[in-house]
Amino acid sequence: MSGKNRKDIKPGQTVKIVLKQDQRSGKLTEGVVKQILTSSPTHPHGIKVRLESGLVGRVKVIIDEDTEE
Repeated sequence: MSGKNRKDIKPGQTVKIVLKQDQRSGKLTEGVVKQILTSSPTHPHGIKVRLESGLVGRVKVIIDEDTEE
């Protein structure tokens, strides 16, 4: 599932984000959502979130707890 819809993302969910410095390479960082920073319902590049580790980036992949990727 992509991270372009705010309604699909909830705190406590495991996601893969792209950090600002990794946007060119597309390197993804996995973590747990602490806070949703984007206020609009959708965003073409992904919803911006803060992970529990403190890192901030845009959600590219929502990891479904039932079906691990």
